[in-house]
Amino acid sequence: MVVVELRPWQAARPHVERVAGAVRPRLAKAVEKARPQVGRAARAVSPHVAKVLKAAKPHLAKAAEVSPRRTWRYSAGAAGAGLALAVGAATLAGPWDSSGQRTAEREHAAALGGADHGGGPAGSSGTTPQAPKPAPSALSVLAGLGSAAGTAKAPAPATGALTAVLGPLLADPALGSRRAAAVVDVSTGKLLYGAGPAVPLTPASTTKIATAVAALSAMGPDHRLVTRAALEPDTRELVLVGGGDPTLTARADAQGWASLRTLAKSTAAALKKRNLTDVTLSYDTTLYAGPDLHVIGNNGNLARVTPLTADEGRPDDSTRGEVDRVPDPAADATARFAGFLEAEGIATKAPGPSKATARAQTLATVSSPPLSALVERMLTNSDNDIAESLARHTALATGVRPDFAGAGTAITAQLKKLGLPVAGVSIKDGSGLDRADRLTTNLLTSLLVTAASPAHPDLRPVLTGLPIAGFTGTLSTRYTNAAAGVVRAKTGTLTGVNALAGTVVDREGRQLAFAFLASDTTDAGAAQGALDRAASALAGCGCG
Repeated sequence: MVVVELRPWQAARPHVERVAGAVRPRLAKAVEKARPQVGRAARAVSPHVAKVLKAAKPHLAKAAEVSPRRTWRYSAGAAGAGLALAVGAATLAGPWDSSGQRTAEREHAAALGGADHGGGPAGSSGTTPQAPKPAPSALSVLAGLGSAAGTAKAPAPATGALTAVLGPLLADPALGSRRAAAVVDVSTGKLLYGAGPAVPLTPASTTKIATAVAALSAMGPDHRLVTRAALEPDTRELVLVGGGDPTLTARADAQGWASLRTLAKSTAAALKKRNLTDVTLSYDTTLYAGPDLHVIGNNGNLARVTPLTADEGRPDDSTRGEVDRVPDPAADATARFAGFLEAEGIATKAPGPSKATARAQTLATVSSPPLSALVERMLTNSDNDIAESLARHTALATGVRPDFAGAGTAITAQLKKLGLPVAGVSIKDGSGLDRADRLTTNLLTSLLVTAASPAHPDLRPVLTGLPIAGFTGTLSTRYTNAAAGVVRAKTGTLTGVNALAGTVVDREGRQLAFAFLASDTTDAGAAQGALDRAASALAGCGCG
C-alpha cells in the first residue's frame, strides 16, 4: 500500500453534478445517517479530510431524487456520488489509515476511474510511481467496527427478511449443485442468515482471508521481511540470503518495495571499504523447507515457493495475473544481483546455492514494507505468491516446519488459538489454489468479524485490504451497476468453484459480514453474477 496526495475535491464536482438524479432516496438516507460519524471521524484525522467531507456534503444532498424503482442500483456514471457514499460508509464501517482516509477511496476521488489498490493503472501491482511509502501501521486506525462507529444503533436485519431476499438469489442454478452461505451482524457476531454455514466447501482464494488473519496474529502488522547480503570471513564468499520477501523487486523503479538494486549498491560500497572488488557469489534459500513446487505444478498463477525471488519470478514487466514464471526464482534473483554488483564495480563468479554460516557478517539489508501492506496487496490483488510466503512465515513464527503442510497446520492452529470455528476445516496452502482446501462460511464470517473487533486492531488490514466493489483489485470491474463502493469482498475462483466473502453496509447503515461458497459451477461468469447480485441485495436490504 502506498500513500499519495489527494487532489482537490473540486476536480470531482463536475462528475458528481452530472449524476444528480441518478441516486435513490436511500442514498440520501444512508448519507444522512453517516454524517454524524463522518464529522467525528474527520475531527479525529488530518485536516484535509475534514475539508473533503465538508466539500462533499452539498453535492451529496443534490444527488438524490425520488424514483419509483425499488432496486437499489448505482449507474456506471455515478462514480463520484458512489465514492462520496463510500467515504461515509467507510466511517460507519471503519477503519481509516493514519492519513485519515482509506487509500483506495482517496485515489478514486482523484481519478474517478478504475484503479488498483495502490493507485497505479488498472492491472498494476498496487503501487504508484509518484511517491510510494510503506503503509501506516494498522494500529493507527480509528475505533473498530461496531463500536464507536455507531453501526449498532441501526436495526439488525431480521432472519426471515434476509431469507426472503437471499433464498431465491442463492438458489440460482448458476451457483452449482453445492453451495453454502452465512450473513453475520458485525456488531454482535450473531448469525442472521445461514444456509449450510458449517458445511466445508472448496474456498478458492477466500482462503487468503484465513492466511491474512493467521499471519497478522502470529507476527503483527509492523513485521518486515529482510533480505540480506553476508560475507563469509576469510573466504571472499558473498551470500545473498533470502528472507522470504515476495515483494522484493529488481526493477529500476522499486515503487516503495524492497529493491535488489539498492541492496547491491550498499553491498558494493561495503565490499570496497574492505578493499574487495571480486567475490564468489552464492545464495541461501534454507529459510523454507520441503518442495517448492505447489501441488498444481508449474502454473502461471504462482512461482516456485522460495525465500529468494525477485518480482515473483516474472520474466516480463507484469506485476499481477497469470504469466509463465522463471524455472528457478532464486538463481534468477541472484543472477540479477550479480549484474547490479558488476555495475558497481564488483566482479563475481557464477552464483550457486549455499548456506550462510553463523560467522557470516551482514554487509547490507533491505526490508519489505510492513506486514500490513503485504496483507493488503495480497487481498486486493489476490496475490498467490504473497499468500504462500505469508503462510510459510506463519509456520516459522510459530515453530512449525515451513513447508506446504506445515504452513496449513500453522494457519489452522492460529485460527484455533483465536477461538475461531475450525471444525471441518482443512487448509493445505496459503493461497487457496489447492482444491483440497476446505473452509466453511461460518469460519469466513467469523474471520471478518474478528478482524473488525476492537479487541484485535492488529487484524484491521484484513478489512482494509478487501477489494472494493467497482473500485479496486479483483472487484474493480464488477458492481459497475450495483452497490459500488459499499460491498468490500475477497473473490475466489477455480474451475467449478466460485466464492465471495466480505463486508457490506446495508440500507439502514448496519455493518454485515457475509460469505458465499459455490461448488460444481459450470459458468464462472454466471456464477460471479449470481454472487454479486446476492451481495448487492444485502447492500440494498432494509430488512430490519
